[in-house]
Amino acid sequence: MKIALGADHAGYRYKEAIKEKLQEAGHEVVDFGTSDEQPMGTAPFAQKVARAVVLGECDRGILVCGTGGGMSVCANRYPGVRAVLCFNEFTAKMARAHNDANILVMGSRVTPLEEALRFVDIFLNTPFDGGKYAERLRYLEEVEKDVFQLLKEKFS
Repeated sequence: MKIALGADHAGYRYKEAIKEKLQEAGHEVVDFGTSDEQPMGTAPFAQKVARAVVLGECDRGILVCGTGGGMSVCANRYPGVRAVLCFNEFTAKMARAHNDANILVMGSRVTPLEEALRFVDIFLNTPFDGGKYAERLRYLEEVEKDVFQLLKEKFS
């Protein structure tokens, strides 16, 4: 699986540990940064990961910042992105099983590293349940179409 990674300064250490774990498991990793712990914003990294997933350049994405909130807000602005902030094993499983999440988001300041690494395994290995959950995703696609129409009207 080809996985896009991104983190701000608060998530840098986690990103590096996740990258090592993924590579050891045989995944192809695209690291969109950051490359150190110097303070910076979350948006550029969330944007790069979201674009790679939406464009099909990567199968899934993983984002880490201090709380996960900033990354979630930015990534979910992209149509087709289903970035879910996970804070325990259950949310990581349900993100995939019920929401077909394509981006896992975590907070390094609220989740111990060992747990975050378990969330990665769960996220990558849990299949989407389909069925009634697929119906819910189709509804989200209708919501996206509505948003496009509103923007078209606003900026025309």
